[in-house]
Amino acid sequence: MAEPAKDKLVPRRKSRIGRLLVFVGVIVILGFAGFFIWRYLNTYETTDDAQIDGHIDAVSGRINGNVVDVRAEDEQFVKAGDVLVRIDPRDYEVAVAKAEADLRDAEAALESSRIDIPITATNTASQLKTAASNRVDAAAFVLGSQRQLSAARDRLESAQAQVREAQANVKKTSDDVARYKLLVDKNEIPRQLYDTAVAEAAEAQATLDARNAAVREAEQNIVVAQSAVDQARERIPQADATIDSAKTAPQQVAVSESRAKSALAQVAQKQALLDQAKLNLSYCTIVAPATGIVGKKTVELGENISPGEQLMAVVPLDDIWVTANFKETQLNRMNPGQRVRFSVDAYDKEYRGKIVAVGGASGSRFSLLPPENATGNYVKVVQRIPVRINLDPGQNDDHRLRPGMSVDPKVYLE
Repeated sequence: MAEPAKDKLVPRRKSRIGRLLVFVGVIVILGFAGFFIWRYLNTYETTDDAQIDGHIDAVSGRINGNVVDVRAEDEQFVKAGDVLVRIDPRDYEVAVAKAEADLRDAEAALESSRIDIPITATNTASQLKTAASNRVDAAAFVLGSQRQLSAARDRLESAQAQVREAQANVKKTSDDVARYKLLVDKNEIPRQLYDTAVAEAAEAQATLDARNAAVREAEQNIVVAQSAVDQARERIPQADATIDSAKTAPQQVAVSESRAKSALAQVAQKQALLDQAKLNLSYCTIVAPATGIVGKKTVELGENISPGEQLMAVVPLDDIWVTANFKETQLNRMNPGQRVRFSVDAYDKEYRGKIVAVGGASGSRFSLLPPENATGNYVKVVQRIPVRINLDPGQNDDHRLRPGMSVDPKVYLE
């Protein structure tokens, strides 16, 4: 009776072993599948916090003015250098004309200053030579005048001596006439002898008068000679002063050179003002800084604008990249140069690129109010670090990608 029960146990055991083997096989298969899935999932990192990024070039005026022409509208495609806005240039054309006139005036003053340098040098040298010659002439004239004065004094002394001699003759002849008068009256001498004495007395008086006139002339000659001496002596200090003035030739030339340098500086200043005026005139035409799409246009015809006022923006489409904000826990094996594949929500297309750089700080650090963690209620939050991904050449030739588009990047950790 026991043998039939034993026969029934054998199939049951075989059934359990088979189920166990199947279970183990499933576990092994799942293990292998999980391993490969884990291995695959560890070959890349992805995030949904990513977007297309690019430059937005603000277009603004650099001068004050009235807008007379607007040639761009929102969403318009423009090329670098295309005219976007024109400002009324008339005020700035007048400023350029005035600056040109001021420059010509400064250049004329510079030319005059440069000409003055050799003229000053020549004049001072000539003045020095003339003053030295005048000094010699004045000294010679003083010497000659002194000799004339001495001769005049000698002549005066001689004339005075002759006057004294003539006075003695007059006295002698007068006495003779008086004596002969008494004798003639007594008829003691001939009348003829008396007449001769009278004539001699008259001749002596005439001689005295002539000698007195010679004395007066000699005195006048002395006065004239003394005046000539005084004038000649006055010419000597004048000549010395002229010589001293002419000796300052180096200083006068230096002053002329300083004036020329100042005039040269004035020319440079006026040239700078002219260049600035021409620059301001060129700023009346506002052009596109890059090739791209116009956006955020605010300027209108007839508007008065001021420097720095934003008129519109140009978004270049040739220089775009992806900014992907990865969790800090995903950066362990992420390095520049790793290849990236990504898609955008707008298009059913996959793009390729490479990591260029990892940001220098977390996004929260660049926020307007960075977090302050030095408090008692600190809660640890996983931070995100921006990673820049550049597109491979030819990926955006159709310029369909736009800054701000959402991106799903996949970074392969090779």
